[in-house]
Amino acid sequence: MGIVGSFPFNSFLSGMLSCVGTAVLEICLRIQVTKENKEFKDLPLERAFADFVLCNLVLHLVILNFLG
Repeated sequence: MGIVGSFPFNSFLSGMLSCVGTAVLEICLRIQVTKENKEFKDLPLERAFADFVLCNLVLHLVILNFLG
């Protein structure tokens, strides 16, 4: 379905990509804001949330472009 991309499947693929992409971005946000994670200890919460919002916006713009 992903290779052919005919119109009935575009809606399905866009919805699936939106759900999976948003879930992945949310997991990344949770990893960044967890206090026990030493890797992101210097990252402010506002920066992590801004990254999440920006990436989510780009993801959904790509999905809207895919829908045509």
